[in-house]
Amino acid sequence: MLLSMTGYGEAHHQSDAITVSLELRALNNRYLKVSLRAVEPYHLLEPEFEKVIRRSVRRGTIQVHLRCERRLSPQDFRINAAALRSYVQQLRGLTEELGLGGRADVLLGQALALPGVVAEPGNATFHLEQDWPLLETVLGQALDRLQAMRQDEGRAMAQELLQLRDFLGGQLDAIRARSPQVVTAFRDRLVERVRGLLAELDMQIDRNDLIKEVSIFAERSDIAEEVVRLASHLDQFQEIVGEPESAGRKLEFLTQEMFREANTIGSKASDVEISRHVVEIKGALEKVRELVQNIE
Repeated sequence: MLLSMTGYGEAHHQSDAITVSLELRALNNRYLKVSLRAVEPYHLLEPEFEKVIRRSVRRGTIQVHLRCERRLSPQDFRINAAALRSYVQQLRGLTEELGLGGRADVLLGQALALPGVVAEPGNATFHLEQDWPLLETVLGQALDRLQAMRQDEGRAMAQELLQLRDFLGGQLDAIRARSPQVVTAFRDRLVERVRGLLAELDMQIDRNDLIKEVSIFAERSDIAEEVVRLASHLDQFQEIVGEPESAGRKLEFLTQEMFREANTIGSKASDVEISRHVVEIKGALEKVRELVQNIE
């Protein structure tokens, strides 16, 4: 089943302790690249996010936007007793030394604002290991929704690719039917032209020379091998589209090969009608290439 490299998925979780909101955006990329946007310290979990995403995504840029809010608990508000005790002892010594005993209580209250006495609440560094199982679950839910969208887009692209494949097959059938007539038409034109010239000069041409000239043209304009290869590529293309796993790289390579065969047919076949079919084939292949570049 083909998978699009673009898509979107989101998931949320809310409890008395924590609120989590996770968004995934998938963009085109030849390789897998995961980027996590999150507040500290959750940005440190990017390697863990990438490990989980790699299980289901092989190509593309995956942008992860994580919003995580933890509700503060009484344990988040702490006083550093050792630091406060040290400040108080120093303040008492200074107030006695400076004769400011009456202001000791005021200075003691201000000690709480000194650096290191009261830690900033909400420092969630120690919550990473606790929160990861929950975040992994939310990530899995977002990935499921992302994959569902990628599968829907992949099915639509597969249908369009098969329609283009049928169109290419029709153009190739027309070329195959026209090809034998090219040499015959060249022979008739050559004979007519030579007859006209010889009639003016009252001369005759050796039949073997005429056959030789037609043979050289037939050999140079022979596209039978290219037509067979292009037909084989179209059959293989249809098989790859129907494979159970997405195969964007295979389709990219095969599209390049089909372009190569089409260019060779166009350059070798000296025929206006075949050239028109080649133009149609190359136009359809360009559409195929645009679609294939968006397949995982």
